[in-house]
Amino acid sequence: MKKISSYIWEYRLSYLGAVLSLLIAVTLDMLSPRLMARVVDDVVVGGNIGKLPGLLLGFLGIGLGRCIFQYTKEYTFDKNGAKISGDMRRDLFRHVQGLSADFFDRTNTGELMARVKEDVDRIWDALGYVGMLLIEVIYHTAITLTSMYLLNWRMAIIPTAAMILCGSFAVIMERKLGQVYEEISEENAALNTVAEENLAGVRTVKAFAREKFEIGKFLSHNKRYYELNMEQSKVFVRYYPCFTVVTRVLPLLTILVGGKLVIDGGMTLGQLTAFVEYSGSIVWPMEMLGWLTNSFSAAVASNKKIKKLYEEKPTVTESTDPVKLEKVRGKVCFDHVSFHKADQYEILHDISFTVEAGKTLGIMGATGAGKTSIVQLLQRMYDATDGAVYLDDVDIRKLSLRQLRTSISYVMQDVFLFSDTIQENIKLGKKAYIDFKTVRRASTQAQASEFIERMENRYDTVIGERGVGLSGGQKQRISIARALAKKDPILVMDDSTSALDMETEHLIQQTLKTLENTTKIIIAHRISAVRNADEILVLADGAIAERGTHETLLAKRGLYYETYLSQYGECKGGESNVLQFV
Repeated sequence: MKKISSYIWEYRLSYLGAVLSLLIAVTLDMLSPRLMARVVDDVVVGGNIGKLPGLLLGFLGIGLGRCIFQYTKEYTFDKNGAKISGDMRRDLFRHVQGLSADFFDRTNTGELMARVKEDVDRIWDALGYVGMLLIEVIYHTAITLTSMYLLNWRMAIIPTAAMILCGSFAVIMERKLGQVYEEISEENAALNTVAEENLAGVRTVKAFAREKFEIGKFLSHNKRYYELNMEQSKVFVRYYPCFTVVTRVLPLLTILVGGKLVIDGGMTLGQLTAFVEYSGSIVWPMEMLGWLTNSFSAAVASNKKIKKLYEEKPTVTESTDPVKLEKVRGKVCFDHVSFHKADQYEILHDISFTVEAGKTLGIMGATGAGKTSIVQLLQRMYDATDGAVYLDDVDIRKLSLRQLRTSISYVMQDVFLFSDTIQENIKLGKKAYIDFKTVRRASTQAQASEFIERMENRYDTVIGERGVGLSGGQKQRISIARALAKKDPILVMDDSTSALDMETEHLIQQTLKTLENTTKIIIAHRISAVRNADEILVLADGAIAERGTHETLLAKRGLYYETYLSQYGECKGGESNVLQFV
């Protein structure tokens, strides 16, 4: 993780200018009481009216200078805070994108949203407006106390004691707020997760009439979030009046003690006037301590959460010197591959097969048999526990992840479409290289052009989040078009025609036959999707139970035969017709 100090260092010159403007503005502010003392002693008491114009010009100069430098320092601090927060959010998002699939298996989307948005925003506050005020409070306090000690060191003891008292309150409050803010950050992530899941699955919620249950679940987290914020408010309210009392009593004590000194001749009336102004000026930093402590505690808690996220490391890493394939032909080989996730049972056991470039492999099996896991291992979403996976006779762990994954067009079982135009969704992955002609050809091959061209804006039609507004079959056909448009050497179709009618599926099967130079891995529950494959694997409990062509598997009368019988036997007239077909 890049330290916050490293981000600040990148903008050091800008921050230096901002701090310099801040110092000048505060210093000018501290000159006003000095001039006021001169007005009282020389003009009011001494009767020297000739000095008044010069003193008034001094006040005007101070006002103009403060106006210029106050604007400069506030604008620069805000600009730097915004830039740094943008850099932090960019780096954090890149880090999250670089993590392996197992991280996302155990992490909620809402939690990641909270880290990338709310937590970075709190740090933004600390590096911008809050940070500026912290520096200003420290310098303002130091120069004010110095001016007071130069005027009368005995009188200066009073505000010094008040500052020490307020500082003690601030430290106590910061410690109490720190723990509360960590809990608020965690509950904020949980609240985001519940809201995100509910809104993404709102149609499922309505279909099962679960609105009341989901509202109750959201309200329980919302109540906890409210309680934590109230706990934070109670800490703040408990200690903030202490700052207020001190700041109200301080000017009164200054006038009483200073008045006695003026009567006794220990200081002039002008000096007392300046001292009263300084006392009023030092009240502001004391009042700000409570609020600044509150905001700073939130930023510290958020930084801890972000650091914890940065501690996550990808389990799938690239070789330091990856092999570069000049041209990917598409030969795929699994050599005695076994796989299980952390603390889970074995998903795949001793899987071995080879698909020559341009050939077709069909994979069947019951739900949970491990079919999709084979594809995930091929893409290196996970690494095999035992054995090895090869692409063109090279262990995929020696290849760069980019070359490996850009060589595979994957039509996922769970279709995901972005909230964008149909054309941009089809171009996904190779937007810079795929033209409209290719998009249209791929859509025609995927049997999607017919319904796309009936839409008002055709390929420029914006589809909703996750393809809202399209049927399951339409989403699958756009997903297939996206894979075909890439023209990668390997095409994987993971149960990608399940929502299509038999006629449309048959037409897509005919398209696949024309892809002679593409290695095809077809995962399906329908025998019609794999029957023309060069080899078919039947998985059971994570292992290969049967393998062969469509005809040889039927002749074995095993799992494949039973599946065929359940899908076609009854409509063809029973087992006798199956045997006749063989």
